This record gives sequence, structure tokens and C-alpha cells, in this order.
Amino acid sequence: MASKLLSPAPVLARQCLPKLPARTGARLHLPQRRYISAYGYEQAKALTFADYGNPPAVLSLHSHSISPPHSNLMTLRFLASPINPADINQIQGVYPSKPTFTTSLSTANPIAVAGNEGVAEIIALGDKVKQEGFKKGDWVFMKGPGFGTWRTHAQATTGDVVKLDDQMREGISAIQAGTVSINPCTAYRMLRDFTTLKEGEWFIQNGANSGVGRAAIQLGKKWGYKSINVIRGRDDKSAEDKLKSELKELGADVVITDTELQSQGIKDMSKEWTNGGREKIRLALNCVNGKAATAMAKLLSSSSHFVTYGAMSKQPLTIPASMLIFKDIHFHGFWVSRWAEKNPEDKKATVADVLEMYRKKEFKDIPVDEIKWEWETKGEELIAKVKDTLEGYREGKGLFVFGKT
Repeated sequence: MASKLLSPAPVLARQCLPKLPARTGARLHLPQRRYISAYGYEQAKALTFADYGNPPAVLSLHSHSISPPHSNLMTLRFLASPINPADINQIQGVYPSKPTFTTSLSTANPIAVAGNEGVAEIIALGDKVKQEGFKKGDWVFMKGPGFGTWRTHAQATTGDVVKLDDQMREGISAIQAGTVSINPCTAYRMLRDFTTLKEGEWFIQNGANSGVGRAAIQLGKKWGYKSINVIRGRDDKSAEDKLKSELKELGADVVITDTELQSQGIKDMSKEWTNGGREKIRLALNCVNGKAATAMAKLLSSSSHFVTYGAMSKQPLTIPASMLIFKDIHFHGFWVSRWAEKNPEDKKATVADVLEMYRKKEFKDIPVDEIKWEWETKGEELIAKVKDTLEGYREGKGLFVFGKT
């Protein structure tokens, strides 16, 4: 975002207002509307924060104007932007990737726009952007974290975005395009990049109900891998059974709770699943940590790989020395943002592959809770939805879906 964002002159704003009827004794209430000046200024709103902290306490809805794009600049209108755990962590100030604090949104003090993932449509662009093969109506997603996607509009350069080619976009919804670049890519690369699983071999993962977990189940099934999937136990056993069935319908071979994982009989159960232990469990995907992650590692075959990509329990990962010395288990960390920065072409190819699976109906959408964001939507409504996600009151991933903005 390399442009200075200016508010249109008050005179222009007044010229855009409709003529009001003469006042009567009753107070006149008109629906809130957006106005774009004759000089092409785009009116925008964004969920922003000036300081790190708890999202409900630090987020506010900020309105500003975006000047007409020129040269290497483009104006974007967002279509869909998810609420990911990393977004919450970034607002809290505990995520490695930091947002950009700037005064370019017409504020006296620097603020940052929340959100890291999303898809947007190009609605205006400068000459140099056109020369690079972009056009009005193209869809783009963010090249890396920190751009700020919880907003109606933004100004960007070609270096900020990756274009979805017409072939990639064909038959794809905004929700699919807006959620493809982080969770499915994380699952895809972890299954492919740390060991070469053969058809019929096993991987095990916790957080199986997450976006990454659901993607891993489906990708594993497509590629011929078998999976053991760990979920959190529910007080409501009917809800727990329903979730287990749902994941099995996606392609999971085994679904167990974290309590079952840590039970005394887990080794016997594991042998039963894996043909007496003759079928190897060669990869583990961990986003939880704590004792449950250690229990998962104990089920791995010798010389297997254990990949950590999250720490939802906020507990450390404890590795017994015997796993390193005698079983030769290889422990790795994976951060998709760093991988994408080092491998931009592979990132684009991975996205294209997943989108092709969507088109062929080989990959199902993750459950989402759509949060409608219209121009009239109040800031407190949007922030309340972020709070719901933070507290876990949601059956699907929270997703801002932009309407008439």
C-alpha cells in the first residue's frame, strides 16, 4: 500500500448528498449511503487497531477515502475475508508476523488493519498495473501476511497481491478463493514436503476439525493415505458422534478424542487399525502441543516425521529423549507464510491445484459462519462477531462476506 489516502473535500461531499425535503416537526431519518465524488475517491471502511491487545478492546471501525489509482497502484474491493487464529494472535501482538501501522488511512496516529487472508476484486488500476497484465474485474489474494484484509476497500501494488488467472478462477466462489491460501496450503505442503508417504501408509493429526485438519483429511484420501484424526472431546456425546461421522464422510479412516488418544489401550487400538502394526504411521501433524501431542508422537513408527504448525493449547511440546535417540523421530516446525515467501511460484501452483480439486468436486468447502458486511453494518456488530470467534461460539470458520460496500 504505497499511496497516500485522502479524504474528499467537504464541498464535494455536500454536492453528492440528495436534496432533503423541508423539515417538519418529526426528525428525518435517512438510510446511510456511500457517496463517491466525481473525482473518483473511493469510500472505505476497515477494522483497525492502534495498539496490541484483546480484539474486542482494541478494534474499531475506521472510515476513510482512497484516492484514484495511478501508475503502479490498484484499488481493491474485498469479497471475502476469514477470521483465522493467526489474525487474533496478530492483534494480540503475539504473532511473529507484524501488521503495518500507518497514517496513510487519514489518521493522526498510526493504525493497522486487521486480517491476513482474503480475496478482492480490482475495481480501478493505474497504467503500469495494466502493463503487468492486470485488468479491472480480476480477483487477487494477498501475497503475504500483514496487508490487512478486514476492510471493504484497499489500495495495493502488484507486489502485494497474487492474481487468480481466469482459468484458476473459473467455477470458484469468493468464499473458496478467500479461504484457499492458508489452511489448504498448510495441509498440502505438510503432507508432501517432510516425507514421501506411499499409498496405504498412515498419518496422524490433532486439531482434525480445524480448517487445516479437514483439508489434510481430504488431500490424504485423494492421494491414497490413511489417517488417524484427533478431536477435542465434547460434553455432548451426540455432538461428538456427529462430528466423528462428519469427518469420516470427508475421508477420515479413524477419528478419536484426545482422551482416547491418552488412554492406556491406545497402542492396542493403533495396532488394530494398522494391520497389527505392519502398516506404518510415518507422519504426525500437530497444532495443539501439550501431553496429547506427546501421546500422538508415541504412535509414530521409527524414523518418522512430526510437524508442528500451531500451539492451540498454549502448552510446550515435550519430547522424550528416547524418541530422538532410539526411534529417530524427526521434529519439524512449519509456517506457511515463511514457506510462501521463499516459494512464491510453488504457492501459486498449490493454490491452483486445490482450486482445481474444488472444480472437480474432489474437495469440499470448510464449514463457515458467514458474517455479512454491508456499508451500513455497524462496527460493534463486526467486532462482536470477532469476539464470538475468539470465545469459540461458532460452528464454522468466521468469514466476512462483503455485500454492497
